[in-house]
Amino acid sequence: MTPRSRLLTTATAGVAAALLLAGCGGGDGDKSDSNGKIAGADTGSSASPSPSASASVADSGRPKITLPSDVTDKYEDWKTGDATKDAVLADTAGRIDAINDAILRGDTGAPGLSFYYKDKGLSQAIAWVQAYLDSNLSFTGTTRYYAPKVTLSGGATASVVYCSDESKGFNKNRKTGKVDKSPSDQSPYVLYNTRLEKNKKGVWQTSNLISKRGDKSCAG
Repeated sequence: MTPRSRLLTTATAGVAAALLLAGCGGGDGDKSDSNGKIAGADTGSSASPSPSASASVADSGRPKITLPSDVTDKYEDWKTGDATKDAVLADTAGRIDAINDAILRGDTGAPGLSFYYKDKGLSQAIAWVQAYLDSNLSFTGTTRYYAPKVTLSGGATASVVYCSDESKGFNKNRKTGKVDKSPSDQSPYVLYNTRLEKNKKGVWQTSNLISKRGDKSCAG
């Protein structure tokens, strides 16, 4: 949810530690990141969407997410050949795009959040977006998602473990547009462990997410 972009300033690192399980970033091992995306809490406020990112409802019923030209979510080896696992991965990617869209728009009520998240996962995602707003931050650049592993449990529960490389993502001041490319002493590699549940409409929603920055299995 979210490049070194899931980049936290030292001023917000404490907030990140408290929220660990956010839509695109945060986690038990991600307790301080001078350049990573943030986590915060307040489900009661939202900002007006910017024209650079938009979401509408696609024919499938899933929100159609369009990220601005300076932001890219890159998915590597995001196909397994198994129809069910590929559906899980498709909605995982949709969830990642959705929270990034919400952050970029500055909108805790962005339609993709309640579509792709549920329960604890949804409250975490909203808090993550709000923390960006509270810190007056957005982000720019490319985040690479790779090495996904899907485990199915019954017909309506799954877990997805995957890595991200945030080395080409950077915080951006929401008001001035200034990009912070200062060096970070934090690893750009993050391991994510997510739980998904299939709802009655066939959407695999994320109900919980944990991440660990600097996990050796993601390096390289």
